[in-house]
Amino acid sequence: MIIQINNIQVFKQKALQWAAKFNTVCYLDSNNFTDPYGKFDTLIAIGIKAEVTAKAGDAFKQLAIFRKQNPGFIAGFFTYDLKNEVESLSSSNTDQLNFPDLYFFAPETVIGIKGNEVNITGNDAEIVSYQIELQELSPAIPSTAINLTPRISKQEYIDTVNKIKGHINRGDIYVTNFCQEFYAADVQIDPLGIYQKLNSLSPTPFSSFFKWDGNYIICASPERFLAKRGKKLISQPIKGTARRDADEATDQTLIQELRNHPKELQENVMIVDLVRNDLTHSAKRGTVKTEELFGIQSFKQVHQMVSTVVCEIRDDVTAVEAVRNTFPMGSMTGAPKISAMQLMEQYERSKRGVYSGAIGYFSGDDDFDFNVVIRTLLYNSSKKYLSFHVGSAITYHADAEREYEECLLKAKAILEVLGQATTYPQS
Repeated sequence: MIIQINNIQVFKQKALQWAAKFNTVCYLDSNNFTDPYGKFDTLIAIGIKAEVTAKAGDAFKQLAIFRKQNPGFIAGFFTYDLKNEVESLSSSNTDQLNFPDLYFFAPETVIGIKGNEVNITGNDAEIVSYQIELQELSPAIPSTAINLTPRISKQEYIDTVNKIKGHINRGDIYVTNFCQEFYAADVQIDPLGIYQKLNSLSPTPFSSFFKWDGNYIICASPERFLAKRGKKLISQPIKGTARRDADEATDQTLIQELRNHPKELQENVMIVDLVRNDLTHSAKRGTVKTEELFGIQSFKQVHQMVSTVVCEIRDDVTAVEAVRNTFPMGSMTGAPKISAMQLMEQYERSKRGVYSGAIGYFSGDDDFDFNVVIRTLLYNSSKKYLSFHVGSAITYHADAEREYEECLLKAKAILEVLGQATTYPQS
């Protein structure tokens, strides 16, 4: 069922409010960013016809079976800890969220929005449209400030970065992504309200609200992990961050500084090389290329350095295999990939889980699109546990104090949504 909507923003708000009442929903919003590889502005998957939940070990195999049984549209997520299945790795750090390593579902209803056109597929499309139009938008509920606890102090972070640089100096790794967790225990939140506020403060092209069984992923990601469009695979790693400034001239200066900063360029090009290598496992020979190197994209909170790497997928590689062949994404691991992941298990204090994983979909034509789960709040409502991670790339040229400040910058919108000052607690 295809309908034309005059006020698409209001329709989106009503559709999300209606969808959020279901036990399971995946809401993906591009926030109208220009994207040559985007198929939609907003996509909403609601309700369950079938689902698969898996732990690392045979999760990709279970997904492949589920995909054959459900060849239409499916949505879901991969957690970072599937690295333990892809490589001979393990995780023993604390995990208070207890999310599955992989979860996908075949929805009862899918709503796709492009421009002012809304396409509703599934049973009772007319009833769905009617129910959405009947929604009366609820006013925002003021939220109380939530006190966050860091897993490591600022000084411990700085000391750890310097230890990691020691590994770089010895040649163990070239670059890595060192992440830390901030959490609140025994808290109750309004997940939908927090997502709406976060998406308003920090609109990004890979924003998502994912709910299932009382668990929530509230995501303001600017980064694409991997997409498939026909025979083409597209990866767009982000490495390099600069703050925004209200003064236009200063803001332009910050862009130029980012574009020419040796450390930012170094980390970006190393991850591009890693992504190129990952794509060779799925690519037809000679088709891997960098479409854009060191591109700058500006978001409401930050400027980011984004590169685009593409290839043509081999005929013998399935969509699920293409994801597995590049997982986890290089921008969240480091290089060499396995050594970097091993070291971060040693130095990080908690499992990343969905953070550093991916949310997205496989469509009926076997295309797919997945983000990188960063700038994201995770909430287990039964345990009343709220968490977010933040990280930065550590290279030979990294300055520990500056890397900590970059973490603050990346978390600015999340901290503001939670009623915190724009600095981390430093105990």
